[in-house]
Amino acid sequence: MNKALTALAIGGFGIGLTEFVIMGILPEVAEGLNISIPRAGHFISAYAIGVVVGAPTLTALGNKWPANRVLLVLMAWFTLFNSLSALAWNYESMLTLRFLSGLPHGAFFGIGAVVATTQVRESKAASAIAMLFAGFTLANVIGVPTATYIGQQLNWGSSFLSVGLVGVVAMIAIYSWVPALKPSSASGFLEDLKILRNPEIWMVILLCIIGSGSFFAWYSYISPLVTEVAGHPKIMVSVAMTLAGIGMAIGNFFGARLAEKYSPLQAIMIILGMLVILFAANIFLAENKTLVLVLTFCIGTAAFSMSAPIQLTMIQTARNSETLGASINQSAFNVGNAIGAYVAGIPIAMGFGFTSADLVASGLAVVGLLVGFGILMMRRKRQALKA
Repeated sequence: MNKALTALAIGGFGIGLTEFVIMGILPEVAEGLNISIPRAGHFISAYAIGVVVGAPTLTALGNKWPANRVLLVLMAWFTLFNSLSALAWNYESMLTLRFLSGLPHGAFFGIGAVVATTQVRESKAASAIAMLFAGFTLANVIGVPTATYIGQQLNWGSSFLSVGLVGVVAMIAIYSWVPALKPSSASGFLEDLKILRNPEIWMVILLCIIGSGSFFAWYSYISPLVTEVAGHPKIMVSVAMTLAGIGMAIGNFFGARLAEKYSPLQAIMIILGMLVILFAANIFLAENKTLVLVLTFCIGTAAFSMSAPIQLTMIQTARNSETLGASINQSAFNVGNAIGAYVAGIPIAMGFGFTSADLVASGLAVVGLLVGFGILMMRRKRQALKA
């Protein structure tokens, strides 16, 4: 196993851990800071906003440094502010620390994805990116349940200290195993920004937003889907989330293989087609206690299959400004998270039931397919003009 990719995966594990562990200890955080649970939910939003802001900003600030050094600094930032989160004393301090903790997320995955592709031959680029995201998916299967248990048994701050410990391990691994590399950008940030003149870049960003939005339209309401629609006891929600996490881990590498067999864009379109069917099936089958768990696993597998292909699609589209493009993709992913959860909540609030979220998710996947066809047509038109 490539040690550099292993180091990146450890960093990805830490980032996945901090993004999702707060969802498991939200009641404990709320009680510890003497605030309501809905108000504590603002900490999740603060982290997501940090990701959106930090991805292009920190990429720009570090684009003249060697990429391995930038990754080390980003992980040091991550370790510091996640560890300090354990010491938050009120709502305002925690909100600020979660925002600061989220800043390096997008830049790390953006720069890390480009670095990963340099460690393997071109035909294995998707697998290299999948290795980076493998840590993120394993965090959902192993890290989040463990850190949640620690936070519930000791105190919520210990969960964030465990995140900081993973950050220290990641820093050591990056320092030891990631080789000396060239600066993230040779042309400079202002020159990199010129990629935004390319309409295809905006189409890929839109594709990322819609793709992640479709997943989170479903995932955000998985708890009531399992308990109120399927009739499972509450304890089965953690089982369902574990099944989704295992599916994500498997889908991560499945998507990479699909991108290497076809093309990254074709792989995304195949996956979106699968999601349209799976979300639609969930509308009619979610009442079945067994099938709802089977579909949870299948949806997790299909949804996270997009990770490597969509990141590689952006890298290929943002030629000569790959790092900025890959980082912006991470911002787009988090925008999609917020939009998906919000839009899917509208029909639920109108009284159409929790399965209406699956209808929204399926509809978003259909829109994603249309965007994918649009990108494909743009590329064929460009190739025809060159010919």
